[in-house]
Amino acid sequence: MYRLDLDPLRETLLLTLYARALDSKLPHPILGDTHSAAVADQIDYDFGKLKLKPGLVGSTALRARKLDDAVRAFVAAHPGAVVLDLGCGLDTRVLRCDPPDGVDWYDVDFPDVVDLRPRFLPDRSLRLGADLTTPGWLDPLPRDRPAMIVAEGLLPFLPGDTFRRLARELTAHFETGELALNGYTRFAAWSMKYHPAIKAIGIAAAQGFDDPREPETWQAGLTLAEEQLLTRAPEVAAFPQPLRTVTRLMSHSTALSRQGTRVLRYRFGPR
Repeated sequence: MYRLDLDPLRETLLLTLYARALDSKLPHPILGDTHSAAVADQIDYDFGKLKLKPGLVGSTALRARKLDDAVRAFVAAHPGAVVLDLGCGLDTRVLRCDPPDGVDWYDVDFPDVVDLRPRFLPDRSLRLGADLTTPGWLDPLPRDRPAMIVAEGLLPFLPGDTFRRLARELTAHFETGELALNGYTRFAAWSMKYHPAIKAIGIAAAQGFDDPREPETWQAGLTLAEEQLLTRAPEVAAFPQPLRTVTRLMSHSTALSRQGTRVLRYRFGPR
């Protein structure tokens, strides 16, 4: 067992890791990420203090599955693509998506976080240690290849307008590509700070946006390609009761569905 010394922000990687691990052990998993379960089993940490409820486990697994699908589709259409998994933590997306040899996959997180990955995971990606709020971290990356950029769970934890600036930097660097993220509304991001798991870690989440077309106004050249309201996903049938019924009731309202989990895809370039 390996004990990690993480500050509260970095400790959030254990929350999503454990949610994926719990999903993999269900009779009918949504994501089935056994790699995450194997990683969690190696870490000396009181995962019980996170008090993960079925709703968070299900929504975490479902959003990961839909983002994986977006990555696979992009890579299939662009076999020479670059993939950036921003705020990757100990996510096993590169193993789940299994990109072909022509794809350069970058797992991006704080330097001390990406340095942990070889301890737990096979060496299937290029690791880029960076603070996403610091200019210049994109400089080593190629500019002339289509880019698939994934930002799962990242938005609420970036201060102020950092995510907007980050989007502009990304689309200025790469000629063409897609940005896929799980989009939090302002209320959903604000209310996260009261979630037992987030309170246990001590993080104050804050950032979000309501209108899925708002990023089109960020001067980043983004165009909304898809909004998936995951309350309406067929995988909800695998949710346990009463969560399944509640989620299906929410699905009848777009406003309520947006307060839950949604996956947004944006296209950019060429300009």
